Amino acid sequence: MNNNPKLQCNLYGLSEYLNELVKLFHSNNLSNKILLSGPKGSGKSTLIYHFINYIFSQEEEFKYNLANNTICMENKSFKLIKNQSHPNFYLIDTINDKNNIEISQVREMFSYTNKSSLNSKPRFVFIDNVENLNVNSLNALLKVIEEPNENLFFLLSHDSKKSIKSTLKSRCLTFKLNLKFNQSIEIANSILGANIFDYISYDLVSYYNTPGEIINIVKFSKDNDIDLTKFTLKSFLFLLINDGYYKKNNFIKYYIYNFIQLYFLKILNESTSKENIILFYNKFNKMTYNSNKFNLNSENLFMEFKTKILNG
Repeated sequence: MNNNPKLQCNLYGLSEYLNELVKLFHSNNLSNKILLSGPKGSGKSTLIYHFINYIFSQEEEFKYNLANNTICMENKSFKLIKNQSHPNFYLIDTINDKNNIEISQVREMFSYTNKSSLNSKPRFVFIDNVENLNVNSLNALLKVIEEPNENLFFLLSHDSKKSIKSTLKSRCLTFKLNLKFNQSIEIANSILGANIFDYISYDLVSYYNTPGEIINIVKFSKDNDIDLTKFTLKSFLFLLINDGYYKKNNFIKYYIYNFIQLYFLKILNESTSKENIILFYNKFNKMTYNSNKFNLNSENLFMEFKTKILNG
């Protein structure tokens, strides 16, 4: 089960956004700075790759199928982007386990944008997870996108649960991707080709889960031979924390944070004495912010949550 956005040949549930981008492009009204904002796992990056393939493949064999929102794996541009060798496409994202997009990455992009194009097709710079730009890399980016070269487009994806500077947002045409709970379930079912609740208990699927998050947790369960239909939210948190899965998998660490938020909501709704829970909830949010900002070890945070809340 490969969930790399650049390899996803099917686009589920986001056709209205794709159609709007296509319409803007053909009417010559497409902004050269576009921001797609939505929760992690909502399909922002997949949507961008599909839009780019639609543009590139129009004069190629096996062009994009707009009626079905599908990319043909035999398409030339799909293969070039897959192999990171398309002359009209440039990707910036965090490297390895780094938390930030460094200024050196933005500077390397300058040489690409300043080169003459080898063809008449538009060129795209895709900055994935734009919220990871640090102060220096953001300032460098703002300078280059202020007056981009002709026929050059910047496509940015943003995790809406994280903040970005208004100086960047104000320069972009923003598309906000919001999926309802039922839409997320339908998309996850389409990707899996099965009913998601054959793999995971209802208690583990929260209202804010995106299709990408659901697919990732199913993949995790298969890789580790865990039957998620037998777990409640509380027992699954115990498993993830006690067995240290977050130490081996950054996605699981992110998922634990989300599950903890949901667990706080559940116990607040069920408890008659909310004061202590609210105090620790506020403390947990502050500790989470500092942990992410300064790249601190999450172990103490998770262990304190287990001791004071799960065991409480």
